[in-house]
Amino acid sequence: MSEFDVGHLIYMALLLIMVLIWFLSSGRINLGQTLRHAAIWALIFLGAIALVGLWEDIQHSVRPMQSVLAEDGRIEIPRNADGHFYANLDINGASIRFVVDTGATDLVLTQADARRAGLDPDNLPYFGRAMTANGEVRTAPVWLEDVSFSGIEDHDVRASVNEGEMSQSLLGMSYLERFEQITIAGNRLILIR
Repeated sequence: MSEFDVGHLIYMALLLIMVLIWFLSSGRINLGQTLRHAAIWALIFLGAIALVGLWEDIQHSVRPMQSVLAEDGRIEIPRNADGHFYANLDINGASIRFVVDTGATDLVLTQADARRAGLDPDNLPYFGRAMTANGEVRTAPVWLEDVSFSGIEDHDVRASVNEGEMSQSLLGMSYLERFEQITIAGNRLILIR
């Protein structure tokens, strides 16, 4: 649990205690009704605490996911609420979430995602250079043994690991060019192999 979560928990507990004290000090309501109201407020607070604790799981279950129609090698990715398209690929057996970026030249992994894919970003040669919106960054070229995208398998895929801070791995053109057709139709990105 992070410091932020602990702070929220303490705040919620203090707020619950204040409401209970107010109910008990209020002489206008009989004890049975006070306990009933206290129980309702306790359930509301427990529900709020559960919602905060389960928020990440809730987001993952309601977030639009990619779908694949295997008979024609067609992958459809719905647009996320933030306007981007996100794709889940298995890299060397590890599931990694990418933002689809047609402006990126390479498939670029964050250092954390590179570790999850079995690479050691601390011992990579960062001799490549890439221009980003935040300026120039150093990159290390790597080869990914196995890449699986909604059932479509590729081997020995060229990629880069970003030496700097990056919030999300990028699915760039070095991988996307493997598809015959890339189309945006409404709120869906359609990739056809």
